[in-house]
Amino acid sequence: MNNILQENERALWILKTRGPQPLTVVAEALNITVEGARFQLLKLSSEGLVEASNVSKGRGRPQQIWSLTQKGNSRFPDSHAELTVRLINTIRDTLGPEALQAVINNSKKAGLDKYLQVTGSESTLEGKINKLAETRDAEGYMATWEKDEEGYMLIEHHCPICVAAEVCQGFCSAELETFREVMGEGAEVKRVDHLLSGARRCAYRISPKGEQ
Repeated sequence: MNNILQENERALWILKTRGPQPLTVVAEALNITVEGARFQLLKLSSEGLVEASNVSKGRGRPQQIWSLTQKGNSRFPDSHAELTVRLINTIRDTLGPEALQAVINNSKKAGLDKYLQVTGSESTLEGKINKLAETRDAEGYMATWEKDEEGYMLIEHHCPICVAAEVCQGFCSAELETFREVMGEGAEVKRVDHLLSGARRCAYRISPKGEQ
C-alpha cells in the first residue's frame, strides 16, 4: 500500500506504521542521513502533514519526536468514507437496525468466504496468518504479522473503513468474528489494540489454544 505515497513522502509511511519516532529512527528507516531526514520532515511539516513535539525522558534535554497530524493520517485514504456513512445512516433511519445488521452479516459472509478461500490450502496456523495478512494488506489495511514467544500478532496499521466503523461498530465485531472463523477452532484470537479505542492501530493476538 505504500505506493500511494510519493518518494519524498516515505517518512509518512514510517510514522504511520511505527508510530511517533525521533529523527534518528526516521533517518535509519529511510536509509538516509539525519540531515536528509530532517529536510524531509520539515518539508512535510510545512505542508501540515507531520509535527514535532518535545518529550522528556529523565535527565537531559527533551527528545524531539515526530508524528503524523490529522491531515497526514488522511493521506492514507478511507474507502468511499462519506458515501459509506450516508448509506449506513440511510439504512438505519429508513429500514431500521435489523436491516443494517443484515447488511453487516452479508458483508461478513463475503469477507469470510474470501479469506477461507485464500487460506484454505494452508495446513498450519502460521500459514493461515500469513495469507490473511497478505490479503488484508492488499485491501488497504497495511497489514503485517509477527511471531513471538506468545504466538502471533496480526497488525493492521490502517483501517480503510474507519469512518464507517465509527458510525457502526458492528463492522468491527464482525471482523473479529471473521478472523476467529478463519483461524479455526484450534486457535484463540483476541483484539489487543483497537483504533476506535484510541490506539494507533488494530492488533490481534493469535495463539494455538492451550498455549495462552
